Amino acid sequence: MTQYVKNEIDRLIMQLRSDQQTDGSWHYPFEIGITPDAFMIILLKALDIQDDQLNQALAERIISRQEKNGAWKLFHDEQDGNVSLTIEAYYALLLSGLHQENDEHMEKARQFISTNGGLSKASSITKMMLILTGQLKWPRIFPVPIEAALLPPTFPISMYDLSIYARVNFLPLLLCSDHKFQINIASAPDLKALLPSRSDDLWEEFRCEEGRSLVQTIYYGVKNLIGLPSLLHKMAVEGIKKYMLERIEQDGTLYNFFSATFFMIFALLSQGHSKKDPIILKAVDGLKAMSTIVDGHLHIQYTRPEIWNTSLINYALQEAGLEPDDPCVQRANQYLIARQQTKYGDWQLHNPYALPGGWGFSDGNTLNPDIDDTAATLRSLYPTTPTSPSIKNAYNRGLAYVLSTQNDDGGFPAFEKNVDKKWLQVLPIEQAEFFLTDPSTPDLTGRTLEFLGNFTNGIQATSAMRKAAKWLLHAQEKNGSWYGRWGICYIYGTWAALTGLRAAGEVSNHPFIQKAAKWLMSIQNEDGGWGESCTSDIGKKYIPLGASTLTQTAWAVDALISISLTPTPAIEKGIAYLIREGQSQNWTNDYPAGQGLPGYVYMHYHSYRLLFPLLALSHYRGKYVYK
Repeated sequence: MTQYVKNEIDRLIMQLRSDQQTDGSWHYPFEIGITPDAFMIILLKALDIQDDQLNQALAERIISRQEKNGAWKLFHDEQDGNVSLTIEAYYALLLSGLHQENDEHMEKARQFISTNGGLSKASSITKMMLILTGQLKWPRIFPVPIEAALLPPTFPISMYDLSIYARVNFLPLLLCSDHKFQINIASAPDLKALLPSRSDDLWEEFRCEEGRSLVQTIYYGVKNLIGLPSLLHKMAVEGIKKYMLERIEQDGTLYNFFSATFFMIFALLSQGHSKKDPIILKAVDGLKAMSTIVDGHLHIQYTRPEIWNTSLINYALQEAGLEPDDPCVQRANQYLIARQQTKYGDWQLHNPYALPGGWGFSDGNTLNPDIDDTAATLRSLYPTTPTSPSIKNAYNRGLAYVLSTQNDDGGFPAFEKNVDKKWLQVLPIEQAEFFLTDPSTPDLTGRTLEFLGNFTNGIQATSAMRKAAKWLLHAQEKNGSWYGRWGICYIYGTWAALTGLRAAGEVSNHPFIQKAAKWLMSIQNEDGGWGESCTSDIGKKYIPLGASTLTQTAWAVDALISISLTPTPAIEKGIAYLIREGQSQNWTNDYPAGQGLPGYVYMHYHSYRLLFPLLALSHYRGKYVYK
């Protein structure tokens, strides 16, 4: 086994070395299915931008993902298909001009949509896209009036109580809703045949009782704002517009998010901007620049993952034995150091005493650091801090930023501190729990705890670690697992929690840790691997995939290694799976390992099947072979 482990580690190191870019980064794709591809076709048509080559390339990728029954799926084991995704694909293909309604594959798609509830079953984001392009009517009452943007932080709810993701997507839509703005695309198909018999059914989420109560609170707050209604309205419009324009990144996109940029463009159009406005054209170019090649097809990424890839891979390579002075490591370090953030962003409102020093997910992200990317980057820089004053300085600023983001409950969020007002979840917005708030989560808390325990001197982080460990232990599920908000799903959360608790000093025979270990071993597959379905995040319970994946096996094995003094049979079988299947080619290679919004956004990181097996194998070798 020892030689096999070494050979696989060497193979993975060689692969990662060869894929490093000249600037020190790694550009493995960040894939979330076909939604950005479809939206890009729709956006180009709405803006009257003629780009035949891009139009054809995106249409080809979309059609390559269609199932035999005419539907499109979010992930392999989704039952028959996804209605919302199929609506997006069907609409985009018709708009591309390369596919016609009477084509056999298009008739199958239309039939799938009709028999599964039609447009009423589309996600809220899909419905908003259809509204903006003239296919659906605006609801009679939008959930929030535009003046709500003026509500101060002292009011029970303000725009800054929303998660950053919700904020940058929702505010442009609020601006569009004010004018009931729509673009009627020339030669667009008519999707009326896909409407349900009662159009009210389209917005049943707006009619929940709890949601109405909160909406009434918002309207009450707006009504009591001091000032003339017309002036308040103008202030809200100008405020939202200013908010967007001040947060446009250098590449022209809003926060480097595809969806936020898409809706920002429509919001600017609603305010009278020309389709040829330089701001809009630069935003489109920024979205085009997010393109990559996946399986021979052009794909528009939701955002670019260079910093995330580089941080994780640089760390994994050093765990595998590369020294800090290795040219590969040095190039990665310099790339990361150059992208440490120095600007204040929205996070300052919730964390006013912190200084900038974090890292974001994507190369062009300068305003929106997140805790996971910052901790990942600091892990990869840590071995070099004793010999490089500049890296040590950057590390210390990053560490201070991470510590400053800890929530009052002891856990860690994704982006902003203490953005977790539970009653926001009753707003009549789909997936409000995931979309509107940014609470402490077991995966992010565990990952941050692992960083603080293994990659700091321990003294300055002792209090934070104690609070985080206490929160994490209370967050354990009854079966011994932990829920992972940003990964799939319970395997990911349990890996993050176990490695974090061990790094914080919790003993391996702690009852909670042993309970988690038993759960992990109970779900190991016969082939030695692990695999969890994306449907776990929808049902909020573990659902097996029915097959093993390299990434999830690596997580499970790494978790068990962290708590086991000797290599157990479960660990040995898992390691054997990673070695045996490391170069296999099957559908599990493309299975998403991350979730963005349950039931709508799933993320396939192409770097994961290399870096996480490398990490697990390296930890196995370091703990059991080279003691």
